[in-house]
Amino acid sequence: MSPSATNSTPKPSLWAAIKESLAGTHRDYTVGPIGLAITLLAIPMVLEMAMESLFAIVDVFFVAKLGSDAVASVGLTESVMTLLFAVGIGLAASTTAMVSRRIGEKDPEAAAVATVQSIALGVFVAAITGTLGFLFAPDILRLMGASDSVVRTGTGFTRAVLGGSFTVLMLFLINASFRGAGDAAIALRVLILSNSINILLNPCLIFGFGPFPALGVTGSGIGTTIGRGIGVLYGVWRLYKGSGHLKIRREHLVIVPEVLLRLLKISISAMFQYFIAVASWIAMVRMAANFGSAAIAGYTLAMRIIIFALLPSWGLSNAAATLVGQNLGAAKPDRAEASVWRAGIYNMVFLGAIGLVFLATAPWLLSFFTYDAEVLRVGANCLRIVSAGYIFYAWGMVLVQSFNGAGDTLTPTIINLCCYWFFQIPVAYALAYLLHFGATGVFWAIPIAESLLAVVGVLAFRRGTWKSQKV
Repeated sequence: MSPSATNSTPKPSLWAAIKESLAGTHRDYTVGPIGLAITLLAIPMVLEMAMESLFAIVDVFFVAKLGSDAVASVGLTESVMTLLFAVGIGLAASTTAMVSRRIGEKDPEAAAVATVQSIALGVFVAAITGTLGFLFAPDILRLMGASDSVVRTGTGFTRAVLGGSFTVLMLFLINASFRGAGDAAIALRVLILSNSINILLNPCLIFGFGPFPALGVTGSGIGTTIGRGIGVLYGVWRLYKGSGHLKIRREHLVIVPEVLLRLLKISISAMFQYFIAVASWIAMVRMAANFGSAAIAGYTLAMRIIIFALLPSWGLSNAAATLVGQNLGAAKPDRAEASVWRAGIYNMVFLGAIGLVFLATAPWLLSFFTYDAEVLRVGANCLRIVSAGYIFYAWGMVLVQSFNGAGDTLTPTIINLCCYWFFQIPVAYALAYLLHFGATGVFWAIPIAESLLAVVGVLAFRRGTWKSQKV
């Protein structure tokens, strides 16, 4: 069915839209109802976020049965992986911006070229990180503070995961290309396949079920890398098959320096965005830890619940980014702006409702994770305070991703730098230590800073300079 035929049909029911979003669609997102476009893009993107988080959950679930050294090796390796994630997120943001812009311009050939350049950058970075990670895995663990027993236990896992970093970057970049093209359902299938293989292989390789050898925590790293690798192969196959909006042919497999440099330029700011957020998070954790083990335990548990609840919002935010890029490419900046405001309203309603639930049920939710009365008290306090700012988080997330979708990665980087490093950390310190609020002061700094970020984001977005961003 042609795009024009699809767009001329009546607006489908919610159930029909859900089925279409999961099956994949050839709709042109630069025309038709904006609410429908957000729905079709957001549903698979929300589920994709859930699949992303499932990798870490599966690894920890099985590895936890091997003892504290095995868990420590996973935790330390994942800490190092945040550096690779920063690179992947930065490259993915530029890839989504460029591919969505070309698709909006009705130039799928240029979108395919941009995708190939992105993958080429990923291969180059992965060759370096993978080699270094494989060769220096024990040294990396020691640098992270691992004991000798953790190094002995976890070196194989670290080698498998860091040595297989190629698969991580390729998943980021291939799925970013699909999202930018509007093929969110394909990106979801890539991660469903990856996770399915991961879930099947992890226990087999860890514990030695059936014909598989018992490799302990190393088996978890191998299983995860194999799962990701199979997902990458499926994604590449779908790119060549061209069953969505994006198709790569042999003539696209060339390096185009101009496009490569533009991708890299946009990526650098996006990478720094992630570094800013991670560094701020580490600083907040460090301050909370100064108030005792109950404070850091309560904070950790509350934030796990909060982050899980934010996953659907990331899906909505990614949908807004795709719509911004495609509509700017179609020379429809007003529709791009309207898409962002609509996505922001949807996100505000969703997170506002979640915030009310957390305010009412915080102790009950925390009771599923701990029986310690002090940890429960601190965690419930943190959950209520942080969730009080959910309405502001909704707008902040959508606006940041929309800037990125337009290719303006510098503006949200500056906003993050000011709101997190120059505001949130000093406010947390002042409330916690100077005004003697203790851990509660650290908690309050989060919604205060996020609210400021949302307000500044709205003001910057209304200026409209992002509409003229060249990608």
